[in-house]
Amino acid sequence: MKKVIFLDRDGVINKDPGGWTEHSYVTTLDQLIFLQGSIEAVKKLYDAGYDIVVISNQAGISKGHYTVERLEEINSKMINALEKAGARLKKTYYCVHQTNDNCDCRKPKTGLFDKAKRELGIEIAGNFFVGDGKMDVEAGKKAGLRTILVLSGKSSMKDVMAWQIKPDFVFKDLKEAVQFILKGRET
Repeated sequence: MKKVIFLDRDGVINKDPGGWTEHSYVTTLDQLIFLQGSIEAVKKLYDAGYDIVVISNQAGISKGHYTVERLEEINSKMINALEKAGARLKKTYYCVHQTNDNCDCRKPKTGLFDKAKRELGIEIAGNFFVGDGKMDVEAGKKAGLRTILVLSGKSSMKDVMAWQIKPDFVFKDLKEAVQFILKGRET
């Protein structure tokens, strides 16, 4: 089975935009600020043979805060930074809908994971999803993934204590999560 890891974007790879950007979304290239150690962590996963897939809700598009074209520019900046560091993403998937749109792709629903499974011919069960929020944990669990919550984004341990659905693992950031994942692969 091919090793696959799913990553949320905001709060995992880059600084979560909540509370410091105008609309709490990354809407401009200069707002895509990589978290310390995140690019190196993605490279370690890539070097270890993982297919890396980004799954992210981006409702700011349907709210009119930015366009699909702007999202693609921001996505390209992320991809280029990772490639410059020697890492490559297999694919990125974004849900541009709001909760009340009732789509199948907005986390905590599993539509984007299902799409990745179909399009990429990958097995999901038993792999990891690293996210920074409650919806990430719920989506990962529903998709049959082992879930890792990183505390580098929108959630704290106090938040986690109130959740009905808990992550399998909690780490400070993506760097620590990747150390754990890779250590588990050595055994």
